[in-house]
Amino acid sequence: METKTIFKAFFIITTLVSYVYPSLGQEDVDDEPLVNPARKFDTLYATSPASEDYDNYILKNLPPKYKTYIGTCMGKMGYIGVKKCGDDVLKEILTNEPVSRECCMEVVRAGKKCHMAINKLMFRFYQLKRFASQVSFKINDVWNRCSAEVESPSSSDDDTI
Repeated sequence: METKTIFKAFFIITTLVSYVYPSLGQEDVDDEPLVNPARKFDTLYATSPASEDYDNYILKNLPPKYKTYIGTCMGKMGYIGVKKCGDDVLKEILTNEPVSRECCMEVVRAGKKCHMAINKLMFRFYQLKRFASQVSFKINDVWNRCSAEVESPSSSDDDTI
């Protein structure tokens, strides 16, 4: 009889704790990539007439001031002309593959508001919107990592001490 009582008490306590701290019962998936890094990244950009219409609708309905702001930010972060850094940031968000220090310097130079605004807009587009609910923390993680990396001296700077 006593074993039954202990089991019931344990079950009730476990249930109550799981309601108060739901994260204890869940696997930590924040470190899992959203996209398999082995997969060709360019396939995410495959478009169809419907997806192009959707993306054009999104862009057309942005407020003019916001479009100007995003354009300025994109210029600061290297999305215009050479878009390598912008693609690398998306790649880090989706596959956890870190961007280079040079790209981090562009991200930090543009500023946190620009970084957040551009990436939130990118995940509104058709090809990336399926990840939108999962990337907020990852966008912020890229910022935190880049700002910490840019603020800390590089390993080559240590040789001059």
